[in-house]
Amino acid sequence: MVSLIPIINNLFTLIWILILARVIVSWIPGMSYSHPAVRIVHQLTSPILDPIRRMLPPVGGLDLSPLLAFMLLKLVQELVINALLAM
Repeated sequence: MVSLIPIINNLFTLIWILILARVIVSWIPGMSYSHPAVRIVHQLTSPILDPIRRMLPPVGGLDLSPLLAFMLLKLVQELVINALLAM
């Protein structure tokens, strides 16, 4: 089971990168969701960010769902790795 740890770490890193890419793209004026790469990033991150966004309203006009997603992803990553190490 220890051999799964690098795969799990890489998966969580990929999710982090996708969320970060979505945040950065949201800052670029005129960046259209019709671009294929932006659409893919949006589709891959929506299942994570949309439920958080429904529970956490914007604060001062800022969407804090990516920040909470980063924290929750890190927590889940640590729980999964610790469970694998305990096996």
